[in-house]
Amino acid sequence: MTESVRNVAVFSLGGTIAMTTDPATGGVVPALSAHELLAAVPALATSGIGLKVRDFRRLPGASLTFEDLTALSAAVAAELETGDVDGVVVTQGTDTIEETAFLLDLYHGHEQPVVVTGAMRNPTLPGADGPANIHAAVLAAADPVLRGVGCLVVLGDEVHSARTVRKSHTTSPAAFTSPACGPVARIAENRVRMAGGGLSSRGPSVGAPDREARVGLYTVTLGDDGALLDLWDGNCDGLVVAAFGVGHVPERLVEGLTKLASRIPVVLASRIGNGPVLSDTYGFPGSEKDLLGRGLIGTGDLGPYQARLLLHALLAQGADGATVRATFTTASAR
Repeated sequence: MTESVRNVAVFSLGGTIAMTTDPATGGVVPALSAHELLAAVPALATSGIGLKVRDFRRLPGASLTFEDLTALSAAVAAELETGDVDGVVVTQGTDTIEETAFLLDLYHGHEQPVVVTGAMRNPTLPGADGPANIHAAVLAAADPVLRGVGCLVVLGDEVHSARTVRKSHTTSPAAFTSPACGPVARIAENRVRMAGGGLSSRGPSVGAPDREARVGLYTVTLGDDGALLDLWDGNCDGLVVAAFGVGHVPERLVEGLTKLASRIPVVLASRIGNGPVLSDTYGFPGSEKDLLGRGLIGTGDLGPYQARLLLHALLAQGADGATVRATFTTASAR
């Protein structure tokens, strides 16, 4: 074995990458340990990278909770604070990779990169992509060129920023993309090669949660009469509205949103998930200019899922309305 010159900690959470067939149901379930996942990547033995392995959870990506990810963030921080590792890899289900990466990035305050990866094809299928993705993720986590960039997502030999990455297909091995800017780097010949656009700047940093918070996500649809919007009143600490286009809602929702925004932070995102919410173009009732004037908070180019996570992190820290507005204003200006 090649002598280790760099070290990476690997945290396994379960997901498709760790699934095998359950004889009782015939479907695949999370079963493989972190050590079993790494054993399927023999190239790591000659990579010159030492591995510290932790079997953290064995859950489908859809079943991960804020509590799981808060505990993971704390465990990652504790590992990085020892100074013994050059980076961290997290393996998990792809259903929630973009949420996990964004949330870890909010809490990540170290120079070493944290790289999240998974698989679109489980280990029982031909062409299972898990081993290749683990190999690429470990190489990325160990590469000094990625120090200081925060949390990243690596699949299909592409390196994506936690802020920009989206899962854009339900089954394709090339499901993970950054629609607004493309990957920040690619893995080739066992090293990181930076893409032409370079690394995007990191988002805001938020302290660990110290209280519970409930943040809703309301998706606007054609013919929406606002009846379901009323159900959030009194039942959440903050609300993200995934609006049409650049930040538009039916006029029938305006009164309800105005009332909510007078009581709790209401954040205006686009349900498209690619491109910005505008601030000063359209002027009709329910337009972005109208809603922002009524107290809603724009997200810039943050998608609704990322906006919800940022709002949740802020409220779980006890942030007041002015702090929430200032943080989103700064984040959307980047």
